[in-house]
Amino acid sequence: MAKKNNIGLGLAALAVGAGAVAAVTKGHKAEVKKEERKAAVKAAKQDYRNTELGRYDKNSKGIYYSNGNYEAFARPKKPAGVDEKNAYIVGSGLASLAAACFLVRDGQMPGSHIHILEAMDIAGGACDGIFDPARGYVMRGGREMENHFECLWDLFRSIPSLEVPGASVLDEYYWLNKADPNYSLCRATEKQGQDAHTDGKFAISDQGALEIMKLFFTPDEQLQDKKITDVFDEEVFSSNFWLYWRTMFAFENWHSALEMKLYLKRYIHHIGGLPDFTALRFTRYNQYESIILPMTCYLKDHGVQFFYETKVTDVQFNIEIGRKQASSITVDHKGQVETIDLTENDLLFITNGGCVESCTVGAQDKAAGFDPTIKPGNGWDLWRRVAAQDPSFGNPDKFCSKPEESNWESATITTLDDTIPQYIEKICKRDPFSGHTVTGGIVTVKDSSWLLSWTLNRQQQFRDQPKNQLCVWVYGLFSDKPGDYVKKSMRDCTGKEICMEWLYHLGVPTDKIEELAEHSANTVPVMMPYIDAFFMPRAIGDRPDVVPKDAVNFAFLGQFAETPRDTIFTTEYSMRTGMVAVYSLLSIDRGVPEVWGSTYDVRCLIDAAVKLRDGRKLTDMELPFVKKLALKEALRKIEGTDLEKFLKKYNAI
Repeated sequence: MAKKNNIGLGLAALAVGAGAVAAVTKGHKAEVKKEERKAAVKAAKQDYRNTELGRYDKNSKGIYYSNGNYEAFARPKKPAGVDEKNAYIVGSGLASLAAACFLVRDGQMPGSHIHILEAMDIAGGACDGIFDPARGYVMRGGREMENHFECLWDLFRSIPSLEVPGASVLDEYYWLNKADPNYSLCRATEKQGQDAHTDGKFAISDQGALEIMKLFFTPDEQLQDKKITDVFDEEVFSSNFWLYWRTMFAFENWHSALEMKLYLKRYIHHIGGLPDFTALRFTRYNQYESIILPMTCYLKDHGVQFFYETKVTDVQFNIEIGRKQASSITVDHKGQVETIDLTENDLLFITNGGCVESCTVGAQDKAAGFDPTIKPGNGWDLWRRVAAQDPSFGNPDKFCSKPEESNWESATITTLDDTIPQYIEKICKRDPFSGHTVTGGIVTVKDSSWLLSWTLNRQQQFRDQPKNQLCVWVYGLFSDKPGDYVKKSMRDCTGKEICMEWLYHLGVPTDKIEELAEHSANTVPVMMPYIDAFFMPRAIGDRPDVVPKDAVNFAFLGQFAETPRDTIFTTEYSMRTGMVAVYSLLSIDRGVPEVWGSTYDVRCLIDAAVKLRDGRKLTDMELPFVKKLALKEALRKIEGTDLEKFLKKYNAI
């Protein structure tokens, strides 16, 4: 029996074993079939070409680009593990505030987990606008927008207006610019306040237009470290086109040809609006009150923490093959230094560089001077420390090593009575106290040694500004040249002296200039050694990617981070870097709106080519005989087609 039992047990065990083997075999076969099905589906996808499969797959940066309302109005799901993460943001400029807003809105990170570290005692960075009791009203710059700032408008539809109950900043802005559209009635003056009669014309030769078109189609790789003077000559530089372009965007002849090309491609749809500024949209108030303040209020309402007078003096990284992690930051708060250790769950957003670093502020009776010294703890110093740790973190010295080539000076002139406004009105042909568009953008003094430009946006520019005062923003591209009336360089002039130079070019009689500058205005100058630093000639890789390759918990923000196709010195660029950084590090499943695709739109290309030549048909271009013959033959072949109709519609033929 025992033996039988043993046999029975053996058979039972064998049966169990056989069942197990069968089960395993069956499971194995099922797994094999599953893999076969996967392989078959994959092969089918690869073989099937006419499809959108994979269109929205994330790229190496953890994002994908999108367009259209389907993606624009979508709300992403809450990212996994976001409640366990913290975010540290270096700086509180527009890019930093945008990143914080995207962390709150789309990342759904608790506001108390977001820490903004700002060296100054106020947020905003370069987007400023303050009343200094000791000096007066001060605006270092202004911000103009256009309708295709896709990331900016995406965010501003979610930021509540501080002026209109129940409205967003986008609503407020949209309604304002619909009711009061922007356009200029005098783009340039000469001979002490006389209209220069640019008359909306580019006044560029066919050769100059061809030079611009050639640059448009030159590959980026061929433009590395090249200057604009390497691609243009007097055919362009002597034209109204260059006068409009350099003064609107603050380009200098020695700046980057690559950046010039990127601007052309980015704003090709606005070439026709360049002479009279119909392409532009402006805020109601100065950039701080209209842009920065609504964002900071939104963030504070969500519990985001702001730490002012707090410098980040160093960042340390653990760098391994295939992995880069920010491991600590060194923070100086009012002289108290501490190191904050970072884990993989601590996200770090770094504003590298800074266009308004090393600024010096003057006053009515004091020159701003010029001191480009890079001090410990500022944006350039921090970027140098970061860049020394890995080549993918960029090359700051490409941008900050030649301040004589990257500076210009601005001034805020506040009129104190009704004597100066009459000269303003004579030029802009509008009542400056109306509350509506005044100059419609800058008025450039064509024959100014400083290449002076000035603008008067909707007044009042500050909410608390007295109704009988105007705030005028003035800037000069050549801060080192002697003035035409005040025989001193702009950087060496007091506020009063800068006002005198401006009044001279405004057409004020010379015997009244000094008195008006002294008693009828208050002027505050600001010297900015690195305000054009992002335009300096550069090569690919000199700016770090927003999220460098293999980065696990950090990103770069702002004007010195690299994001494809967009152009620096814009609010949109800052917003875009913030959005890309947040979406990448949190793996947010929503598309980043692509840069508007006008550069790929044949309608925009043809329209721009015609308008650049002041409406002259492309068939009227001065061409060699052989090319003219070829053109004639091509036109014969498209006769009677939709292509012919299209070209006629845009006055190309």
